[in-house]
Amino acid sequence: MVKYLIDENLPPTYQTQLLLRKPDLTVWAIGDPGTPPKGTLDPEILQWCEQHQFILVTNNRRSMPTHLSDRLDKNNHIPGIFVLRPKATLKEILDDLILIAEVDEPNDFCDRIVHIPL
Repeated sequence: MVKYLIDENLPPTYQTQLLLRKPDLTVWAIGDPGTPPKGTLDPEILQWCEQHQFILVTNNRRSMPTHLSDRLDKNNHIPGIFVLRPKATLKEILDDLILIAEVDEPNDFCDRIVHIPL
């Protein structure tokens, strides 16, 4: 099953609304128990995501392509990075994240950056 890690720069609304709409979904946020603490550098967050098989949900469009490329150059992988489109509504984003969790396999987004909504 798809699991999401919400970046610390996103409001907690993403995590709470996803869990309200789909309680069986695994949605953690940076700083939650068992996750990297707030302030962790992006490369370390991506390493954690690989180890725990979480897709990162972020609004970091600027540096994530570089971080992903660096990981792949070192033969590391990432279950996926979902970057939120700046003009998307909360509803559009939540709808897509839930749809992806319901119909896609975790490996469908391996080593890719996908912009949400699709």
